[in-house]
Amino acid sequence: MADVAIVTGAARGIGAAVVDGLVAQGMSVVAVDRCRDEASLNYSLGSKKELDHVVGRHGDHAVALVGDVRSSSDMALAVETAISHFGGLNVVVAGAGVIAGGVPFWEMDQASLETVMDVNLGGAMRLFQAALPSMVASGEPGRLVAISSAAGLVGIHHATAYVAAKHGVIGLVRGLASDLSGTGITVNAVCPGSTDTAILEASASMYEGVESVHDFGHQVPLGRLLHANEPAALICFLASPAASGITGAALAVDGGMTAI
Repeated sequence: MADVAIVTGAARGIGAAVVDGLVAQGMSVVAVDRCRDEASLNYSLGSKKELDHVVGRHGDHAVALVGDVRSSSDMALAVETAISHFGGLNVVVAGAGVIAGGVPFWEMDQASLETVMDVNLGGAMRLFQAALPSMVASGEPGRLVAISSAAGLVGIHHATAYVAAKHGVIGLVRGLASDLSGTGITVNAVCPGSTDTAILEASASMYEGVESVHDFGHQVPLGRLLHANEPAALICFLASPAASGITGAALAVDGGMTAI
């Protein structure tokens, strides 16, 4: 049986690029996204049309599932879909993420704060909780990958809730690496820097004086924004058999942002 993966946040950006990359590696993918906007955020989220477009590129090797990472039952359904549709599950990528802020932490409204924490950190926790029982019981090697952020490694001005959530993702990965000792299942975090995606557009809107998202790219040694396929390439590597010796790691793909 070919490897079977679940990817959340799959409708666009890095998540969509991960779906493309995993299918190119021969995997079958359950591509999950919420596919509706969230009232506590001031920007649009991925749509069902975008999710269908991603899946439509891959014929029988991908299936779309509308699901919210804030729902344990939706994450359980994603696991059930992988097993019933493709015959198993051995790769899980927690890619769903949102951002809000632009003000000091104590001035952030409660609804936005809770959304940021519950999607970015809680979403990864629920997905892994749903997936691990069947993965461990199978006795087969497996891969968990969570998308953190460069903000999971350093502080970012006026984005404290996002920073806290993304640091929490790395803590989740490090704790799970110990819990999964001896199972053959690895778990790692990838920490992208400023990547040319819709969430970066939302980040730019949080700050006065940022005229273009490309201003972020000019601030790092690489001198440009990342393309979504660049962090996706590392995620796909970590999802592959070649990454069998890596677990509990937080690996940056950030154009040098955390090196300075």
